[in-house]
Amino acid sequence: MRAFNEARYVASIGKLSQLPAEGPPEIAFCGRSNVGKSSAINALTGRKRLAFTSKTPGRTQTINFFDVGEGVRLADLPGYGFARVPQSVRAQWDRLVGGYLSCRASLAALVIIMDARRPFTEHDVRMLDWAQPLDRPVLVLLSKADKLSKRERSAALAQARATFAARHLAGEVRLFSSVTRESVDEVRALLAEWVDTWGAGHTNKKTPGKGE
Repeated sequence: MRAFNEARYVASIGKLSQLPAEGPPEIAFCGRSNVGKSSAINALTGRKRLAFTSKTPGRTQTINFFDVGEGVRLADLPGYGFARVPQSVRAQWDRLVGGYLSCRASLAALVIIMDARRPFTEHDVRMLDWAQPLDRPVLVLLSKADKLSKRERSAALAQARATFAARHLAGEVRLFSSVTRESVDEVRALLAEWVDTWGAGHTNKKTPGKGE
C-alpha cells in the first residue's frame, strides 16, 4: 500500500463492545499461532515491532488496530490453533474474532498467513470456512517461503492454489517471506487495489444514480 510505512498503533480490544467506530476500510490479518503473522505485518509496514511477535502461542488475545495512512486500517487478529490454553480462552477467541468478521462493515479484505511448509491445517481450513460467507477477497500468504527449496516452493504453491480454488473464494495465494521480503511490494500493491475496489463499491452504494 502506498502509505504502509506511515503505520501507527490505534487500539487493542478484547470485547466486541470496544471496537473502534466503523470508518476506514480495514484489512484483517489472521493465522495460526507462531506462523509469522506479526512478522508479516512488520515487513509490510516497514517496522520492526509494530506488531508484537511472541514465542508463546496464544499469548495475544486481543484485536490490535493500526492506521496505515490514506484512510486504511489494519486489524491484527489473535492467532488460532493454539493447544495449550484453556477452553474458555478458545471460546473467547471464537466470540471475538467470529463476531468481528461477521459484523464488521468496514472489513475490506482478509489476509490469512500459513506456514509454507505446513499450509491448510485443520485450523486454516476452518478459517477459510469462516471467510466464505463474508464476500470479501482473501489473500493467503505462505510464510517462511525462504526455508523451502525451489522444488518445494513450486509444489507448495501449486497445492495451496488448488486447495484454495476448490473452495471458490475470491482472492489469491502467494509465497511470502518477511526475512527476504519476498512478495512484500506485490502484496502492498494488491491490497491497495482491493481497498480501492472496496471504496469504489461503497461510494456507488451511497451515491444514487440520476434515475433514482
